[in-house]
Amino acid sequence: MIRLDIFSDPICPWCYIGKSRLDRALEARPDHPFQVQWHPFQLNPDMPKAGMDRRSYLEAKFGGQDSAVKAYLPVATEAEASGLEINLEAIKRTPNTLDAHRLIHWAGIELKQNAAVDRLFRAYFIDGKDIGNTQQLVEIASAIGMNGDVVARLLASDADMGDIQARDADARAKGVQSVPTFVIANQHVVSGAQPTDLWSQVIDELTAQLAKDAAQ
Repeated sequence: MIRLDIFSDPICPWCYIGKSRLDRALEARPDHPFQVQWHPFQLNPDMPKAGMDRRSYLEAKFGGQDSAVKAYLPVATEAEASGLEINLEAIKRTPNTLDAHRLIHWAGIELKQNAAVDRLFRAYFIDGKDIGNTQQLVEIASAIGMNGDVVARLLASDADMGDIQARDADARAKGVQSVPTFVIANQHVVSGAQPTDLWSQVIDELTAQLAKDAAQ
């Protein structure tokens, strides 16, 4: 197997789009060699614990409502072109995603990481849920077969909080500046929401190389 490390934030629309495109390539090639691991990168590491009103956040970030609308127009266009449902108007709050990243980490221990990431994207970009809210995260955990009571207790504690923050800082120190960022076999870096065709080509090339190596 070949590791595919993905640095992402569950409130990043390009991460949502990028995952859907990658997933289509993986589904089309069920014998793909990738072992996928998701890693934390907070777009807003200084966001207040309770998050903030999304309109206020966007207007402050982009310098006004008109600029915010223009900034998200490519997102809506690319999501539609990718056949993705996205409901930006349903999102009322921009959350702090530290706890969401903790949930992704714990889901990984139970081999449910991909399902957790899927549910977080859906909750935020389609249902407009506040994924910084503990109850929402517990519901997501329960929906993918994790023990909701255990997750609730973990979220009420500081468990793995420092680890997530350290991994985020380490990613930045190593040059990750935006998400999604994909690292193939700890060697090749691919940034951005790449098209499905590119991933299909990469998978085919890696599969052929692995077969060649095995035959030698």
